[in-house]
Amino acid sequence: MKDYYQELETPDGLISVQGYYDSRFERVMEEFSQNFYSRGEVGAGVSVTLDGETVVDLWGGVADAKSRKLWVKETMPVVWSSTKGATSICLHTLASRGLLDLDAPVSEYWPEYGVGSKAATTVKMFLNHTAGLPAIKEPVPADAYYNWTLITKILEDAELWWEPGTDQGYHGLTKGFLCGEILRRVTGQTIGEFLRSEFAGPLGLEFYMGLEEHQMDNVATMIFPEQTEPAADFFLSVEANPEGIQAKLFNNDGGHMERFQTPIALKSEIPAAGGLATARGLAGIYAPFACGGELNGTRFVDQDQLRRMSNVSTASELDKALLVPMRFSEGFTKAMDNRSGKPGNQDSILMSEEAFGCPGFGGSIGLADPGSRMSFGYCMNAMGEGTALNVRGQSLLDSTYRSLGYHLNQSGKWSA
Repeated sequence: MKDYYQELETPDGLISVQGYYDSRFERVMEEFSQNFYSRGEVGAGVSVTLDGETVVDLWGGVADAKSRKLWVKETMPVVWSSTKGATSICLHTLASRGLLDLDAPVSEYWPEYGVGSKAATTVKMFLNHTAGLPAIKEPVPADAYYNWTLITKILEDAELWWEPGTDQGYHGLTKGFLCGEILRRVTGQTIGEFLRSEFAGPLGLEFYMGLEEHQMDNVATMIFPEQTEPAADFFLSVEANPEGIQAKLFNNDGGHMERFQTPIALKSEIPAAGGLATARGLAGIYAPFACGGELNGTRFVDQDQLRRMSNVSTASELDKALLVPMRFSEGFTKAMDNRSGKPGNQDSILMSEEAFGCPGFGGSIGLADPGSRMSFGYCMNAMGEGTALNVRGQSLLDSTYRSLGYHLNQSGKWSA
């Protein structure tokens, strides 16, 4: 393992990149540095595990562009929808223990939700974005995302966009509260508590839903991208149709997007898009699932459950929420190559067919690849456009696969 430290002169000033890497993954180090040189990286981390061992752990840049506060080993940005991966992992862990049946009606665990038009909803539908509730139609009260009792009552009463199980649309924010309430009904714990007790604590990971006061100084300041032309169909729809799924998903959040970096938001549990993690935490939570569901003698899921995490459960040429082709397993995004789509709709994640993970708004990602026994995590504060990987994250993932001897096939998937 090579220790690494380098000072880089970037367009925004002098920064440092540090950490360590296995010599087999030198390409990852080179691409990580190149992101700062020429691709607009401000502060970021990347981590890779192989056979459960960390083979890359690099971080650098600044956590706050204005103050030039350094991005250190413990720096955590909001990882947006990469949080969904941890949420799904928690539910699959319960299922593997026999405490939760993903094929059962939601009403078995949450009777107040599974009535009327929602009666046919199964837990699996919460995971694979087919439950019919990608957004909330009625106005969400201010700060509702920070009041668990209120937001779950709103979801119980919410009108569906389609009959459960009959269509697919990305449940951008609702998925986390829906899955989190199922977990609470089964365990008596909040999902943030479960994540800490079952994963963050035992595995020594920096991955949290709901920060404690002493952790607040480790938070990176996020930087939104400037919108360029052409805009994605998703954002065009946000502007054109205020009552549509896209506008309700993006704007009807009780003011959360304006407050997501305030203490009340950071201390709240928002299990679809409010987690905070280091790259080491993102890679680390997937490490057991890259290794057949077991790590260091502890089994997290059995093989049947791992197949449900990895295998495609639903796919659509036009996801009703994101308006691009999407493929999901039960809880995770699968490889998707939309590079041939029209400009603005080219969001892609190029990984192997066995891999599964969750990208976050702006470009973060965590994933497991059981075929190569590799897990990967990337997070940053300078967000790129879109909801999948941008050139910075994809270049790091590409270099990881190349380091493993993989090649990119014509279908846009990495293979051995």
